[in-house]
Amino acid sequence: MSAQNENERLGEAAASEAEVPAQEGDGEAAPGEIERLREELEAARKQAEQTWNQLVRAQADLENLRKRSERDVAQAHKYGLEKFISELLPVVDSLELGLGHATEHVDAQKLREGMDLTLKMLGQVLQKFNVEEIDPVGEPFDPELHQAMSIQENAELEPNTVLTVVQKGYRLNDRLLRPAMVIVSKRPDSG
Repeated sequence: MSAQNENERLGEAAASEAEVPAQEGDGEAAPGEIERLREELEAARKQAEQTWNQLVRAQADLENLRKRSERDVAQAHKYGLEKFISELLPVVDSLELGLGHATEHVDAQKLREGMDLTLKMLGQVLQKFNVEEIDPVGEPFDPELHQAMSIQENAELEPNTVLTVVQKGYRLNDRLLRPAMVIVSKRPDSG
């Protein structure tokens, strides 16, 4: 029920109460009774107005909260990768530095060391953001985590064991991002 309807109902109730004493007795309402009813009516109107104002404020607060939430979600989508990218920038810097030195003079050993360090940095960043590497060499084939590229005969391993990882897989918070591309063993044909 709206506050305006409540106001009307209270006003009608107070008016009907004011009329009741006038109908009883000698036809005249006592002046004190009329004054009391007017005070009650005024108090009821003030209460209804307060309730209405509270409702309007609550609706405005709710609308502001909805808009703020929408804005926060939009910001999260827009800048959600900011921390991740900030952590990746040193890896990019390291790769650029390595490429700059590779064009000046090539020392394969130092270039390999630099690449190893850069790969370790990248691995640390991925680990920091709960990205888990899937490198299943020697493990049983799991179609949920691995994608078989081919099958090779192997008498030494159990059938359906991962022989080689062609490309590592990755999970983010236990959600598969990319399956590991693998070569799987099978029993040699006896023939």
